[in-house]
Amino acid sequence: MHTLDGKVALVTGGGRGIGAAVVRRLARDGAEVAFTFQDDERRADAVVDEVTTAGGRATAVRADSADPGAPVDAVERVVAAHGRIDILVNNAGAFLLGPLAELSLAEFEQTVAVNVRAPFLASQAAARHMSAGGRIVTIGSNMAERTVFPGFALYAMSKTALIGLTKALGRELGPRAITVNLVNPGPTDTDLNPADGPNAAVINGFTALGHYAAPDDIAATVAFLAGPDARYITGATVNVDGGFTA
Repeated sequence: MHTLDGKVALVTGGGRGIGAAVVRRLARDGAEVAFTFQDDERRADAVVDEVTTAGGRATAVRADSADPGAPVDAVERVVAAHGRIDILVNNAGAFLLGPLAELSLAEFEQTVAVNVRAPFLASQAAARHMSAGGRIVTIGSNMAERTVFPGFALYAMSKTALIGLTKALGRELGPRAITVNLVNPGPTDTDLNPADGPNAAVINGFTALGHYAAPDDIAATVAFLAGPDARYITGATVNVDGGFTA
């Protein structure tokens, strides 16, 4: 079912992993999807080719989410090309780990720039152009609710900030019939955290279901929140973590 026919979406960090799965799913559901990528043009082109071969529409835009001008520029480019933006998925993220005593100021600033500032600026820019029925979905992390390993202080802090941003924007944009929600994935099979990695068995043990998610599992939740059936859900955090935070 093409529940997103006629919609225009922007997915940040859509060249790989969860972001690429979201791009494919939104396009499959009928949206015209633009997505940002930072460096790997070959991989981004492969996502575009995959979507196009399946009958969808996608375009790739090079952008570095650590640059404060990049999120706004990406939104404006989408609006200039398509005349509108209906769906924003804030997915790009920085994943910098380490003991508290060893984390540098540069790592702090990089993490906050990508994980907090970029979603704020992109949401601000997109909201200026969205009409009733607009959707903002941000990808957070289950580490915002349960941090079971050392070395996650910086990452967990940045992802926790998204809970407050989601609630506040949901309240502010609600009168305009624009919904804002947060998806917190748990262990997901990506390049950064493969399901067959050296720590996978331990990580699986923290979930109720005993296994990693596939990126498509996260994308399915994003697609639901971006679609018409989620029109009465806003300011919410949805954990897609196999029971990790249960």
